[in-house]
Amino acid sequence: MAKKTIKDIDVEGKKVLLRVDFNVPLDTKTNAITDDSRIRASLLTIKYLVDHKAKVILCSHLGRPKGEVVEGLRIAPVARRLSKLIGLPVTITQDCIGIEVEKAIDKLKEGELLFLENLRFHPGEEANDPIFAQKLARLADIYVNDAFGTAHRTHASTVGIAKRLPAVAGFLMEKELEVMGGALSDPERPFASLVGGAKVSDKIGLLQNILDKVDSLLISGSMAATFLKAKGYEVGHSQIEEDKLNLAKQLLDKARNKGVSLLLPVDVIVTGNIQAQTQGKVVPINKIPANSYIADVGPQTIELFSQELRKCRTVIWNGPLGIYEKPHFAKGTRSMAELLSTLKATTVIGGGSSAEVVQEMGLTDKMTHVSTGGGASLRFMEGKTLPGVAILLDK
Repeated sequence: MAKKTIKDIDVEGKKVLLRVDFNVPLDTKTNAITDDSRIRASLLTIKYLVDHKAKVILCSHLGRPKGEVVEGLRIAPVARRLSKLIGLPVTITQDCIGIEVEKAIDKLKEGELLFLENLRFHPGEEANDPIFAQKLARLADIYVNDAFGTAHRTHASTVGIAKRLPAVAGFLMEKELEVMGGALSDPERPFASLVGGAKVSDKIGLLQNILDKVDSLLISGSMAATFLKAKGYEVGHSQIEEDKLNLAKQLLDKARNKGVSLLLPVDVIVTGNIQAQTQGKVVPINKIPANSYIADVGPQTIELFSQELRKCRTVIWNGPLGIYEKPHFAKGTRSMAELLSTLKATTVIGGGSSAEVVQEMGLTDKMTHVSTGGGASLRFMEGKTLPGVAILLDK
């Protein structure tokens, strides 16, 4: 169902509480921001509110302070980076609720920006405490959610506030829902999904939902070992989920019955020690040594997957093809990122580690959409309702 956005309401002169997801990675030594893509993703929404003379009150969480004040997780570095990117001063408060915060907001003029301190310094945020939500809601006239990355959470700043104020979506939230929703509900065909990652259990919902929609399903990553085992292959010491072998067989049967082309690796890179700085060895899937681990897909699999994806007009990718954190086991993942960036197709990258790879390789602008939410995009692609979206006003 389509949700109202900031274009559907009058924000001029109004105090607008804007929930953003600026949970950016910080350097552990210098506390410097190492990737500001999440901040950049919401600039369009912030500029719109500024240009339309709203009094903009931003709020976000940062890290996992677990309801306590953690000096290294204060919002100041984020506010400074936002100020630099948008070219406007950004005032910072010492808390996110309370009399002093309310006084600071009272001084806010039209088109000015104020950033509240880390929401998760209060235990009431993750607990969706009604008293905490009410204290946040009293700060503003309108609530705008542009934090797709937290839309799957039932927190005070995603659901609690929205029950107490007129609540609409920002432009980033709108784009996430439109692009991913369109790819799932009305894709240009052929439509393929490339799914990787560590565990089948993490992607059960996605696999079951996507199988009803795609023409091709390409499975890789550590989770592919469970599927290979289900087909009777030796997978060595590779992580498999014994309790998911029957599910893997059911998914393979379902794909076959529906006429979906389900592709698994045909060759893999194996190693006797994942932590070792060695390149590993390429073997076909019927010759995986019993004392080895699958660490990446092999060159034949890269070519097989590439041939399939080149046929497609819509591709959704979620999850790496190997242990991409190790440079010598990242070729499969990086090869797919490079390939997708060249396709004349709708390419949707489902957040999390897949998005990290695309961003690190500088390919974001060559994809149709790179989601800012790992967990949220996964839940959305599972066909589940996101609490932070459901609570927003319908058009």
